[in-house]
Amino acid sequence: MLERTLARKLKEAASAFPVVTVTGPRQSGKTTLVRAVFPSHQYVSLELPDQREFAAEDPRGFLSQFDRPVILDEVQRTPDLLSYIQVLVDEHRDWAGRFILTGSQNFQLLQGLSQSLAGRCAVLHLLPFSLAELAGREPLPLDALGTALPRDPKPPEAGLMETLFAGFYPRIHERKIPPRDWLAAYYQTYIERDVRSVLNVGDLETFGRFVRLCAGRAGQLLNLSGLASDCGVSHVTAKRWLSVLEASFIVTLLRPHHQNFGKRLVKSPKLYFLDTGLLCYLLQVHEPRELFHRAERGAVFESFVVSELCKNFLHRGEPPRLHFWRDAAGHEVDLVIQRAAELVPIEIKSAQTVAPDFFDNLAYWRRVSGNESGPSILVYGGDQAQRRSGTLVYPWYIL
Repeated sequence: MLERTLARKLKEAASAFPVVTVTGPRQSGKTTLVRAVFPSHQYVSLELPDQREFAAEDPRGFLSQFDRPVILDEVQRTPDLLSYIQVLVDEHRDWAGRFILTGSQNFQLLQGLSQSLAGRCAVLHLLPFSLAELAGREPLPLDALGTALPRDPKPPEAGLMETLFAGFYPRIHERKIPPRDWLAAYYQTYIERDVRSVLNVGDLETFGRFVRLCAGRAGQLLNLSGLASDCGVSHVTAKRWLSVLEASFIVTLLRPHHQNFGKRLVKSPKLYFLDTGLLCYLLQVHEPRELFHRAERGAVFESFVVSELCKNFLHRGEPPRLHFWRDAAGHEVDLVIQRAAELVPIEIKSAQTVAPDFFDNLAYWRRVSGNESGPSILVYGGDQAQRRSGTLVYPWYIL
């Protein structure tokens, strides 16, 4: 098992809270992680019909069988159980790490946690592998972004296109499964099981078309009305479906940064997928070398950088402080990281060679923000780390 960055934060949370919940997309490694971190805990999967029936029909009896800390896997399958856990932890205020919960359906699980276990539960999020985890190294420290070049960066064995095409779901890497084969099964399971159960979608074909249309808009400003029209559904339906994709950790919406430097700013979010392998599958990319020549290569690469930074934050137990910036005149910075009182702008380019105009928007940002000596970053598809035009240039495999 590859070491997960979240393991450290998971141990810390279990020493301070009676309940710790790990949520994230299906197949991101939640069960493997919690069982590795807490090997002496009892374990029950609520995916099993008999255990789920026991927990639903006799919650007190179900919980009374555990004489030591327990892992309850896929707890969103029995949401009423959370209220009974609340009563137990209120009666035993000295408990720490007594219940370790996991769940994949974030929209259902977090609603139950907020109603029953507010203040008693730490909630952590686990996304698929990061590039750093696959390489067996620590992720780049967040406070070092834009301030220091990494020492002796070593590229991974897989090239950029191969990395983007495969994505980061653990099963693909641990079992060496062809990415498209695994992702096809994963996508069908997600559509037919999770979406049907949560949204009661009658027309799965229309929802599938909606997801693929979202993939075609990755890296773009979200026009929800246009998306709904192209899919043939109402604006309300499109908004509801998109919220489910976001809560399921399939996509993320990057909100604009609202600091106004004298220009009118856009207000629409940008849409990104949190796994490039799934994005490539939805875009019907059939092999890595095909991606190199596709028009969507830049959007896939942007999604990669956004998702890696999201993992860097989330796997440390922190909410991602990521935005983008664009004014009405067309000036744009792909990413802005909010770090304490400091803003760090990031440009993202999939090209393998650095061109002089890659720095134009960063220079404009520094000028209008009044911080011309502040940190700035360019992440590109090449393999050389360097300092250039007052900007730190990071190769794609550094994050």
